[in-house]
Amino acid sequence: MQQTSPVAASGSFTLGGDLKVNRLGFGTMRLTGKGIWGPPADKQEALAVLRRAVESGVNFIDTADSYGPGISEELIAEALYPYPAELVIATKGGFQRPGPGQWVPDGRPEHLREAIEGSLKRLRLKRIEVYFLHTPDPKVPLELSVGELERLREAGKIHHIGLSNVSKSQFTRARQIAPIAAIQNQYNLLDRTSEEVVEVCERAGLAFIPWFPLAAGQLAHPGGALDQIARARHAATSQIALAWLLKRSGAMLPIPGTSKVSHLQELVAAAEIQLSESEFQTLAALRP
Repeated sequence: MQQTSPVAASGSFTLGGDLKVNRLGFGTMRLTGKGIWGPPADKQEALAVLRRAVESGVNFIDTADSYGPGISEELIAEALYPYPAELVIATKGGFQRPGPGQWVPDGRPEHLREAIEGSLKRLRLKRIEVYFLHTPDPKVPLELSVGELERLREAGKIHHIGLSNVSKSQFTRARQIAPIAAIQNQYNLLDRTSEEVVEVCERAGLAFIPWFPLAAGQLAHPGGALDQIARARHAATSQIALAWLLKRSGAMLPIPGTSKVSHLQELVAAAEIQLSESEFQTLAALRP
């Protein structure tokens, strides 16, 4: 991979102390069918998106066994295996998918063991570099779920453990059971309820991976601050939203996703946008 790739302009972060990745990653949820269920409408385009992402300098790809389910992981392997040495693939487990648009938490140790074996097989890997508990299961003590991931880490199935959709207190509890390398919560210009978790990650040296990073929502209305900054820079509002996240924190590792190569090129270009402090503060002051 060339160091002059567009995504390299986003800067880098070292996950878990030993996995150096560019700070603009790629999320693969949108590569599946409607309702995050079944295969994509255009499989060849989905494969092309994954290949172009890596060609553009993306070396952190996020997926989950629940995307499809299984489809996203299979597409990654088909498009990119054998993987470039510098590519880090993170996946998640902790949901059952009974049907399109349906998500049922399952943090039982036996489910997580089964889930990780399935992910390893689909991704054609011997070890998952970063494996996330996709969500805490209210029916299962968090300590049991994280404890199982720690056993899998000790067995060599997982390199680093991550948490998704957690509060500060849940992170604190989990950290007593196992070392945590990253947290993945919803965070964007529209929804900053995880602000405290971002700050925890900064202090602890963890990556914060914002999912749904492009939810500009009503902030993107014509004539609004986001729109004005985008127009002044001859950029898309999605690019400015990503640039804001990258400037918000050096621990931030956004994972925008798309099923179209043309849209991917737009997202990748966001890595090269450096917002001024004034632009950053203007957007930070916005609220939905």
